[in-house]
Amino acid sequence: MSMQYSAILITGASSGIGAALARHYACAGTTLFLSGRNLARLKQVENDCRAKGANVFSDVLDVTERETLHDYVIQCDGIMPLSLVIANAGISAGTGQDGESPEQVRDILATNVAGVLNTIDPAVACMTLRRRGQIAIMASQASYRGLPSAPAYCASKAAVRVYGEGLRGALAPFGVKVNVICPGFVQSRITDANDFPMPFFMKADKAAKIIDRGLTRNKGIIAFPWQMNIASTFLKLLPQSILDRAAKRIPRKAASAPRVLPE
Repeated sequence: MSMQYSAILITGASSGIGAALARHYACAGTTLFLSGRNLARLKQVENDCRAKGANVFSDVLDVTERETLHDYVIQCDGIMPLSLVIANAGISAGTGQDGESPEQVRDILATNVAGVLNTIDPAVACMTLRRRGQIAIMASQASYRGLPSAPAYCASKAAVRVYGEGLRGALAPFGVKVNVICPGFVQSRITDANDFPMPFFMKADKAAKIIDRGLTRNKGIIAFPWQMNIASTFLKLLPQSILDRAAKRIPRKAASAPRVLPE
């Protein structure tokens, strides 16, 4: 585990990759600022991290609330200057047979795009003044190609991936590192809802170790597992005509408001 981060802020820390990252980084001398939307699960992660010696602050927050997130990040930075911010919170839902509702599309974009911006914007302001810090943006290999099984999710992850790629170069002169994380299928509440085969499925704790290694090395894109990355890259290169013919065979999960799940 890297010891270069003294204060880490993680959104979506109550389950999945966010919870695994919190537990991975928890140790004596590290301060963790954890947020999520489920109090019970978040408290369990907090207790686990405290047991490993970390100084932990946990808060129930909705990343779509811009002013709340701004004040939260500034407050955390005031307690301990943030060395790493991981914008991990996200939601997903399927299309079913009738497509996505307008409400579902907007909910996904609000959390996965605006929520990321709400998290990182105040952190970037603080870090550029100090001329140091690191921002990690959780995208997905689903960002490589728009799929009929999850148009809004693919679009949201594509938006933050491309933004992060550009932001990396823009903030480098100010001493701020930016990394984009593109996992495949990783154990989480999102993948728990999938009722179709998930190739190269990975446990969240293993994913956390890979992410930490990539962040420590300051990799621009942290994409894993490598087998899924190759498959996703190939999918990106397919002509649209072939994807159109294959569209009916792509697995879909049910779509309804209650199935929109936090990462």
